[in-house]
Amino acid sequence: MLDPPLPAVERARELVATSSDDAEGDAAAPVSPGGYLDLLAGRIPDSTGRAQDLMLSGVVPRIYERWWRPALGRLAKGPLGPSMEGERRLVRELLRLEPGDGATVLDVACGTGSFTRELARVVGPAGLAVGIDVSKTMLARATAFADRAGLRNVAYVRGDAEALAFGEGSFDAVCCFAALHLFSDPMRGLDRMHAVLRPGGRLAIMTSVRRFPRSLRSVESTLGKLGGMRVFGTQELHDALRARGFEALEWQLAGVTQFVTGRRSAPAE
Repeated sequence: MLDPPLPAVERARELVATSSDDAEGDAAAPVSPGGYLDLLAGRIPDSTGRAQDLMLSGVVPRIYERWWRPALGRLAKGPLGPSMEGERRLVRELLRLEPGDGATVLDVACGTGSFTRELARVVGPAGLAVGIDVSKTMLARATAFADRAGLRNVAYVRGDAEALAFGEGSFDAVCCFAALHLFSDPMRGLDRMHAVLRPGGRLAIMTSVRRFPRSLRSVESTLGKLGGMRVFGTQELHDALRARGFEALEWQLAGVTQFVTGRRSAPAE
């Protein structure tokens, strides 16, 4: 008789790195009453500013998926940018996921899990979609939404998105949409995303990009700092990914946002 499949949260636990040079997880971390694996226990990473504080609150998570993210996304992407459904379609395309392919995918700074759920539907029951976020209130809603949708291949982890305490090459694909600009150290975050991807795995990012005229860039930077948000130069992220060993890079703009994707290069034989 075959053993019953492990719950998704226990499958995610198996991916946690107990020790490494860059990140250290806790394979014995508790599953919270909300149903997510809590690698931080009582710890809270330092806030990067007002924007992150709002994500940790009890108010924004309640309106995030229906009102907050769509409204701010439309403002940032402009009238011709993709809708939220368009973003979900785009992440599938950028990660080159095939329906039912059984891939293991990671949604970094997942919020209430809209993209995590979409990825879970694509990869199918044999696959696994893991969302990681620091906010307890976001994750509580994420797990509730996944349960309501009847998805059994979704797991959520409370952890530091800049540290990503998973083992080397744990994931076939990684996405980070609308979050990298809020990291205190985005380049460290990119280092860890590269590390947890298997060779040949794909990364997809949506984040800020500098589009203001030069005369207004000081205003742009000031507004970003007030919200704890970094505004990336037009080539900055592209160059950072190439420097970390990503290849086949693709880049597109929408308003003051950019979508960047690439493949982690395989070691030379």
